Amino acid sequence: MVGTAARMACFAAAAAVLAAALPSPAAAGEVAASASGGGSPLAGLVSFILHLDKHLAALIAQHGPTSVYGLLFAIVFAETGLVLTPFLPGDSLLFAAGAFAGMGQLDVAVLCAVFIVAAIIGDAVNYAIGVSGVGRSKIGQAAVQRGVVSQEHIAKTEAFYAKYGGKTVVLARFVPIVRTFAPFVAGIGSMPYGKFAAYNVGGALLWTFLFVGAGFFFGNLPFVRKNFTLVVLGIVAVSVVPVIYELWAARQEAAAAAAEGGNKEGGGGGGGKPNFA
Repeated sequence: MVGTAARMACFAAAAAVLAAALPSPAAAGEVAASASGGGSPLAGLVSFILHLDKHLAALIAQHGPTSVYGLLFAIVFAETGLVLTPFLPGDSLLFAAGAFAGMGQLDVAVLCAVFIVAAIIGDAVNYAIGVSGVGRSKIGQAAVQRGVVSQEHIAKTEAFYAKYGGKTVVLARFVPIVRTFAPFVAGIGSMPYGKFAAYNVGGALLWTFLFVGAGFFFGNLPFVRKNFTLVVLGIVAVSVVPVIYELWAARQEAAAAAAEGGNKEGGGGGGGKPNFA
């Protein structure tokens, strides 16, 4: 279990690393302006996700690899560590960055280290936020009770835990939305930190090597380079398939339970803590 002192140290370390990694305010402003083209922030985010290759190329040319490493760290840390930012790019970002490493514009070893460290710290902070109970932070429970965190997203992640147990921490790396909420739910459900940490590190390594490796080896194929936006959309679509399937399966199970007349009410695990086996 994570004690109060350890958790506060984790927050402080993460904040320090994030502050050091973030590019300057001027650079951040240029990135936003470039992405949005003067439009709304949402339009800028969509543009950034769909045209990662163009935006990363501009960032590398204008600010150099060091600032790009910092920005990539910040995005992955926020996407995995903050329950309020599940919409940030994940799989597609790793793939795009891997493609630039394949072109020699980024160092693949440094890139992998940045993503692995950001993913591990992000999940650890997210777990710490979710931890609740006697003598621990109430942040996680308060966020859920006050509606700051979507109850639907929490329920979806709990369904993953009910099906896959503690391995959800690893599997969730490959599923948008669930990736952000899995460590948070693990904290709320009081998964032993030792088990969580093992899954956290293993999942970060697998996720990073798979997507950065795919971008490194396949991102510069002529077809991929000419259709990069379509490839990014394909990665996002494939990543969302498990979520769609789980929602469909959950509805099928709910319909079947309703047809049986609710004789086995409570047997499906609804409302209980996730299964961490």
